[in-house]
Amino acid sequence: ERDAVQKKTFTKWVNSHLARVSCRISDLYNDLRDGYMLTRLLEVLSGELLPRPTRGRMRIHCLENVDKALQFLKEQRVHLENVGSHDIVDGNHRLTLGLIWTIILRFQIQVIKINTADNRETRSAKDALLLWCQMKTAGYPEVNIQNFTTCWRDGLAFNALIHRHRPDLIEFHKLTRSNATHNLQQAFNVAEHHLGLTKLLDPEDVNTENPDEKSIITYVVSYYHYFSKMKALIVEGKRVGKVLDNCIETETIIDRYDALASDLLDWIEKTIGIISNQKFANSLTGVQQQLQAFTTYCTIEKPIKFQEKGNLEVLLFTIQSKLRANNQKPYVPQDGKLISDINKAWERLEKAEHERGVALRKELIRQEKLELLAQRFDHKTTMRQAWLNENQRLVSQDNFGYDLPAVEAAMKKHEAIEADIASYEERIGVVMELSSEMEKEGYYDIRRILARKENILGQWSLLKELVAGRRTRLEKNLALQKTFQDMVYMIDWMEDTQ
Repeated sequence: ERDAVQKKTFTKWVNSHLARVSCRISDLYNDLRDGYMLTRLLEVLSGELLPRPTRGRMRIHCLENVDKALQFLKEQRVHLENVGSHDIVDGNHRLTLGLIWTIILRFQIQVIKINTADNRETRSAKDALLLWCQMKTAGYPEVNIQNFTTCWRDGLAFNALIHRHRPDLIEFHKLTRSNATHNLQQAFNVAEHHLGLTKLLDPEDVNTENPDEKSIITYVVSYYHYFSKMKALIVEGKRVGKVLDNCIETETIIDRYDALASDLLDWIEKTIGIISNQKFANSLTGVQQQLQAFTTYCTIEKPIKFQEKGNLEVLLFTIQSKLRANNQKPYVPQDGKLISDINKAWERLEKAEHERGVALRKELIRQEKLELLAQRFDHKTTMRQAWLNENQRLVSQDNFGYDLPAVEAAMKKHEAIEADIASYEERIGVVMELSSEMEKEGYYDIRRILARKENILGQWSLLKELVAGRRTRLEKNLALQKTFQDMVYMIDWMEDTQ
């Protein structure tokens, strides 16, 4: 149960950071195995660029990518005890959780330093976080934080932390210790909706006999960083307000608009170039993967950029309002960076996106049709092979009999076999037609199809040769039996004559 809680918490924590680069994972144990998401996570947390992951999905590529990430952690003086790249690639649950916890310690918790009241001792990591929680919740009734497990069960500690910094969000005096689930749910919802903190925990994860310490620490440290950053922003805002005037502030916003507009336009042009490529994978699985990637772009990547486009419009309106308030000339963006230019580029993007979607679905239908043709071809060739084997065995037997009536009966039976084989040629033709259609459409496994077709044709030719040879032997046998019959008649006549 503790592993399950940790997995859920750590997965949400990882996604909260990967969201900054438009990425996310679904399963902590499986999605880190190729090393790509692990590298992206470390880049987001450290602000540094790691070596580019090796392309490929083989185990050796995954091991190499994970090893790059672990090597970066070692360079950051992170002690990795008994964790190797093969452990992560193999999806080892315990060691994967341990690696994420080590990353949380290094980039989220070890940076915490709190001075005690006498300013003599500087604490760090877990003790510093605990001290910070105690300092912020001091004076709140029934809140006594001594650990990161049972002291948080009733939810009052979470609400106290929020109320200390944002008293407008929570009516703390109305909370009761007996209503733990309500307290926890309220704190988590307020933190998510008003502070933007990802809900890493659920009430049932905390309101239990033995809450998981690492999961609670991981969630509480997000409070610390948010409120510390909020405090720093307040202080910085006061300092900047004293130094900078409205003109400098406006110039900053203009530069920001210019940079954001450039980035958005670059992304639009780059994306148009990518999705305008009509070259598709030559297999049903490959096209399905391309369609999934396109769906991910439409549902995750594009909405973020659409929001950025809306923010640009708001930003430009803000700039013009400030300039108008200061009786300054309106700001005119550089050529190509007007809102109208961005909207035109966005329209071209949506046109390319529509064409890509239509083309992908057409190709998917074509690949599905080819797969059905291949299944039909395999089914028919299997039946034809069995029929050919049986008839080859049948015509290979020269059981004609030892007298004229028997041979004549064998000839009639052989003629029936020849008629059956002649009528079967149309079915062989169906197999050839299916093969030709798949070859014409460029089926990805056409070599196997052609090999089976050639085998059927060879067996068919062999069967016709065997039938022709058997008829020749039958005709000779029939002539011989007739000669024998004539000889018998002659002997009988001679005897009667004598």
